[in-house]
Amino acid sequence: MKILFPLLVALFLVPARAALAAPDFAAALAGEHRSEENRARDDWRHPAETLAFFGLEPGMTVVELSPGGGWYTEVLAPLLKDEGKLYAAHFGVNSGAYARRSLGGFLRKLGADNDVYGGVVVSTLAPPATIDIAPAGSADLVLAFRNVHSWLRGDTLEPVFAAVFEALKPGGVFGVVQHRAPEGRAIEDMKNTGYVTEAYVIAAAEAAGFELADSAEINANPKDTADHPEGVWTLPPTLALGDKDRERYLAIGESDRMTLKFVKPAS
Repeated sequence: MKILFPLLVALFLVPARAALAAPDFAAALAGEHRSEENRARDDWRHPAETLAFFGLEPGMTVVELSPGGGWYTEVLAPLLKDEGKLYAAHFGVNSGAYARRSLGGFLRKLGADNDVYGGVVVSTLAPPATIDIAPAGSADLVLAFRNVHSWLRGDTLEPVFAAVFEALKPGGVFGVVQHRAPEGRAIEDMKNTGYVTEAYVIAAAEAAGFELADSAEINANPKDTADHPEGVWTLPPTLALGDKDRERYLAIGESDRMTLKFVKPAS
């Protein structure tokens, strides 16, 4: 008792560790590192609402899959640079010409602003040859923004989802935003149009071991009928048809998107 009493007193006297502040989405979105062009897409991508839905918190280890030009990296990097870690799982350096250009542009972006991006760890997602997105069991949150169709087209969806499952901690979250097709659409149509059904994404995630925890309509667009001549790329920002029916597609806006939150079972 003589030994235990001082220890108990000491424990009560040590102040509790201060809880980390909530993510400052407003500051990240207003950062000078963001272009006006990218800011203009906030109204369609709802980054603050989407990341809050997925449970992003300071101190987390987060993996962004296939970040492309880094639109979401611009938001995630400042949120995690002081508390947390961000892995950007991009193309491999020995991938094809398009992949190298994309990776090169992304690396130039990171190198141009070390204050914002200095802590970003660039890992590799170049399936099927190389998938090394983060150490096993290290991630609290893995994010996939509008790229499920690319893995579907490349017949690499299964290994990518398996890699996500391996990288996450038990209880970790896999957040998916994807162009949404009407239910019943054939797989080949999904590959060709970029629109994927929710049922297909959920089935693929569950096959990888995930459980669907929640879904949201944050990124829904009821104006999008998902039946355009050049698939999802008909709509902004790509506008694949150029000036043809441009105003019509601008009026529709960006694609209708599912927002799905999966969890790796704690057991």
